Amino acid sequence: MKITVSTIVAAPLRDVWQAYTTPDDIKSWNAASPDWHTTSASVDLRPGGKFSSRMEAKDGSIGFDFAGEYTRVEPFRLIEYSFGDRIGLVEFADTGAGVAVTVTFDGESTFPEDQQRAGWQAILDNFARHAASAFRSSLTSDDSCRSN
Repeated sequence: MKITVSTIVAAPLRDVWQAYTTPDDIKSWNAASPDWHTTSASVDLRPGGKFSSRMEAKDGSIGFDFAGEYTRVEPFRLIEYSFGDRIGLVEFADTGAGVAVTVTFDGESTFPEDQQRAGWQAILDNFARHAASAFRSSLTSDDSCRSN
């Protein structure tokens, strides 16, 4: 089963791409709920390159590595990857309202489809907030530099 989640990010495409593909940014947004966090992330953004994000409950009770290999990368347009025997695809589209980010992935059989969709959507919503906030912060710091 394919599952799709999406969001609109109020930031330029270049900033959205950077926030999605930079390990320090990933550690800031990659969690489905406030009681989880990503403690480490690595990205080798090229076909055949590996990625990994260590996701853990903040109380230390459980954790897992979300890891795989990039199979196709078209900068500022799409990232396709395999993780285990599953496939994920992230698409970026510049729109008048911001950048549409759509993630489509192969669901798994352990958890119900609606639970998987809700978790991945929560992570994507965190990403959108982080990317928009980082962009607004960069505007504020640019403005303060200009006024000096």
